[in-house]
Amino acid sequence: MSHSNDRPTSRLPALKSEGNPEGKGAHGFLEDWRATQPRDVAVKPQRRVLAELFTSMLVLSAAFKYRPVQGRANYLYWIDGQWSLSLIAPYEWSEKRRRGFVGTCVLQRDMTWTINPSDRMSEDSALFAAIRRFAEAFVGMFDTDLTLEEILPFYAGKLPYYQRLHASALSRSVRAAVTSGDQASLRGREWLSQLPRPENELLAHSA
Repeated sequence: MSHSNDRPTSRLPALKSEGNPEGKGAHGFLEDWRATQPRDVAVKPQRRVLAELFTSMLVLSAAFKYRPVQGRANYLYWIDGQWSLSLIAPYEWSEKRRRGFVGTCVLQRDMTWTINPSDRMSEDSALFAAIRRFAEAFVGMFDTDLTLEEILPFYAGKLPYYQRLHASALSRSVRAAVTSGDQASLRGREWLSQLPRPENELLAHSA
């Protein structure tokens, strides 16, 4: 594992206000921005911070074209090598779609995500293998001397509108939590020691 102090390739630029190339008007954007303000952000143990960050980034890596609502069930799938988030429950899909059901995801008031994993998430399943690969990339983010705040995806310019909006909200939430918990100065490699094993223990479960 490299110990370079260089900034990782996943480092993203600061949030800018240059309009939305997907056609979202300024008024609509401001409404969405207000709707995704993190609320009830609390101090959390490092492992909880990491689990919620991992789960949230997993959800936000999925394709979806709607604005998620806090407290409502969303369903994460792994289909044909891609993550997909949907409001359609697995029993409403075909058998192929049900085989790819990862779990039920819920957006919390602090704009982090939790997940109740599917019973299909056995260690010999394609779903578990996909989670493991995602976890390996997630762990790699922390091989750096940057702080957690410097790693966070405040502005993920290549993401579609709602994923980009929620990535920024997630980053603001995590920043507030680690600042309140006096964890803001911890470097990436200091967080590494708190990462749980195996990969499925990284998933933040709903209460």
